[in-house]
Amino acid sequence: MSQSKVISLISLATKAGRTVSGEFCTEKEVKSGKAALVIVADDASDNTKKKFKNMCDFYEVPIYFYKDKDTLGRAMGKEFRASLAILDEGFAKGIRKHMETESITIA
Repeated sequence: MSQSKVISLISLATKAGRTVSGEFCTEKEVKSGKAALVIVADDASDNTKKKFKNMCDFYEVPIYFYKDKDTLGRAMGKEFRASLAILDEGFAKGIRKHMETESITIA
């Protein structure tokens, strides 16, 4: 099984220092206007999903629900991650393009 392009791009963006993860940091970047894209794990709590969905709608930041916490964490070289923000418009654009081809849940 080949690694998905989305996961590869998240890893690359993380290595480039263009991601933040965790609920507090993700929320801070969305509210400061620096987040170009938010990704929330599909297995995150309903409360977390609703919170980020509402916040991203309000601040007009694209949001996707993708895979699970373990997969997102591994992509970032960390433990479980329920939420992360991409801070670079270029990476965000590439990830969104591949999200659409992988038929991911778009919030």
